[in-house]
Amino acid sequence: MKTLHFATIIAANRETVWKAMLAPDTYKVWTSVFADGSYFEGSWAKGARVRFLTPDGSGMTSVIAENQPNQFISIQHLGYIKNWVEDTESEQVRSWAPFFENYHFSVVGQSTGLKVAIDVASEFEEYMTNVWPKALAMLKAICESSLATRSDV
Repeated sequence: MKTLHFATIIAANRETVWKAMLAPDTYKVWTSVFADGSYFEGSWAKGARVRFLTPDGSGMTSVIAENQPNQFISIQHLGYIKNWVEDTESEQVRSWAPFFENYHFSVVGQSTGLKVAIDVASEFEEYMTNVWPKALAMLKAICESSLATRSDV
């Protein structure tokens, strides 16, 4: 298991970035670089279960480990979802679970600094290294456009 780090500066305030990252409609846009049609089911509240899914019923089952609005959110991934069925017990899942995906939001002048730290298994390291910068670029574009102001969390 390795922790990858990514960062960007977005010309918008933290509230706008937070809202665009977590609102269902804009979440679907910026996460489409991981898998077209990506979405989530559940709540971003601390302790809540959340499922990150693709239209074919695959994804991750997780819990929100921490939620400090506009500052920090931590997602604890617990297992895979395949064909709409959660797997948190298989040997494959136990070899990596749990792992964390953490987002830190900071004030940088009139902009927001967003840092992402995500634990990845070695077989996903190259994929994540290539895709995360694209996802952050998409989130940045959303936040710096009018889309972010039309979203609700």
